[in-house]
Amino acid sequence: MIEIRDLQKVSGGSTSIDIPALDVGQGEIAALVGPAGSGKTLLFDLLAGRTRPTAGTIRLADSDPYQDQAQLSQVAGFLFAEDAVYQHFSPLANLEFHCQLYGLPKSRAAEVLALVGLGDQANSKPDQLSSSLLRRMGFGRAILHSPKVLLLREPFARCDQTTIRLLSNLMRAQAEEGTTLLIMATERSNLEPLCNVIYLLNQGRIAEILHPQEEQEASFPFKIPAKLEDKKVVLLNPAEILYAYASEGRAYLVTGDSHLPTQFTLSEIEERLSRSGFFRAHRAYLVNLQHVQEVIPFTRNSFSLRLTDPENTEIPLSKSAAGELSDLLGY
Repeated sequence: MIEIRDLQKVSGGSTSIDIPALDVGQGEIAALVGPAGSGKTLLFDLLAGRTRPTAGTIRLADSDPYQDQAQLSQVAGFLFAEDAVYQHFSPLANLEFHCQLYGLPKSRAAEVLALVGLGDQANSKPDQLSSSLLRRMGFGRAILHSPKVLLLREPFARCDQTTIRLLSNLMRAQAEEGTTLLIMATERSNLEPLCNVIYLLNQGRIAEILHPQEEQEASFPFKIPAKLEDKKVVLLNPAEILYAYASEGRAYLVTGDSHLPTQFTLSEIEERLSRSGFFRAHRAYLVNLQHVQEVIPFTRNSFSLRLTDPENTEIPLSKSAAGELSDLLGY
């Protein structure tokens, strides 16, 4: 359903995109992952028909994105990095407008709003909705016309955990119905349980290909152990951990309601959690980026990370780590 062959894009006298082959079959979920500057934006523009390839071909459900714009709008759905909603229209009016463009009955708008969990917000104003709810609305617009192909840019950007779970389940449901999904993202922590294949993009080229589901099936279920005072052992799912910290020579794992000691050092925990979206924010703190909602600068050399838990916990962020995080997430 998505086929790339010998694709090249030359800009500024150099080859910015060079992908010999990439295929995503019907009902598959794939992701292209890379940091800012890796070529994701330009590749997305090529797939969306916004720019023409210098060489090679792209086919989305047998359509050429650049040559067949009218056909592309019928077979493909797009979620852009920006939410791109009409601020003066309610969620219902936004989707009803797009129903009109696609020649769909207006009832489809209400159906999709319910699907993305916005049925009770149908008549709200977009400026009254959280960033997570706006992202749901954008996803709803992408699937409104039941496309054969979905191209999703940073689908979990600005989302809370509830919305990440909801969108992940909706993506799986779309794939089960035969839709082909290609996701472009900066990091892969939420993508590994979701994708059949992940392509790591570096300077417009595929540097590595991962098959996370096969790797997970081949390995023992991944948990982090922590010991309680009564010597019982708790096995934690990495997604449940807000952050880890070291104090007086011992490392602790923090969940929503517990500070649990572990026999591992913080460096050993970091090694185990490196592929689960954890980031060394400070020499004594390792944080789950999926639970971070805000980066707070206090002084030129002092930062902290505010988490999504009810207490709005703040984790110290060193100056060097702040620079690494900015590069990693592209802000």
